[in-house]
Amino acid sequence: MANVGSVDRALRFLLGVVLVAAPFLFVETFAPLGVWRFALVAWGVVMLGTAIFRICPAYMLFGIRTCAAGKA
Repeated sequence: MANVGSVDRALRFLLGVVLVAAPFLFVETFAPLGVWRFALVAWGVVMLGTAIFRICPAYMLFGIRTCAAGKA
């Protein structure tokens, strides 16, 4: 039932790590965003979750697959 391919998975993982870590590592840069920086962290957690489980609910909704059919 997986619908996230290996390249997509790697990009999601990388983006997720950056989004989770950046607001805490560069506080002075992200401080003007206020509570929106926590929305970035939440988005990062979602990206990490979809990378780990290889399932993207939005892809399911639109019928998109970035992995080979045999790997599902």
